[in-house]
Amino acid sequence: VFASLDNFLLTVMAYDRFVAICHPLHYTVTMNPRFCGLLILMSWIMSILYSLLQTIMMLRVSFCTEVEIPHFFCELNQMIQLACSDTFLNNMVMYFSAMLLGGAPLAGILYSYSKIVSSILGMSTAQGKYKAFSTCVSHLSVVSLFYCTSLGVYLSSAATQSSHSSAVASVTYTVVTPMVNPFIYSLRNKDINGAL
Repeated sequence: VFASLDNFLLTVMAYDRFVAICHPLHYTVTMNPRFCGLLILMSWIMSILYSLLQTIMMLRVSFCTEVEIPHFFCELNQMIQLACSDTFLNNMVMYFSAMLLGGAPLAGILYSYSKIVSSILGMSTAQGKYKAFSTCVSHLSVVSLFYCTSLGVYLSSAATQSSHSSAVASVTYTVVTPMVNPFIYSLRNKDINGAL
């Protein structure tokens, strides 16, 4: 639930930055509290439905006795690898939903930032460019950390790789990324910078 929720929230944040930089005069009208609440609600609903789908798919799989998960939690691809029954359908659903629910938000983020970059390049003042760029750097660092590690985990299940490196990548995108979010986003706050 929370990994896919993080995925959708990063997309919502990219859209927020797109509206703030490319359409600053329309920002308060476009990103009103009702619309923001709707975006958050849709993120939660899609995350819960995705998790429900994966849970239902795992109910049809049987496992051998004495199975030990070489992971710190029940990562979906690790669970599928340990199954004794046929997992073809589970793999197809996992990769299709990962492409759909991971690829579409990533495409939205890339589209938003392509428009942001073209808007930044069109700015006349260096101070405006710096301010717009500094607004995006923190979000881009979290997006790259999240997507690189999560892609590493799910693509590594297709190729054989050590479970230790898969566990490290899983910790990065499930624990480290949400933990560093408050620090990365609050570094722009003058009070936080003063306290540091």
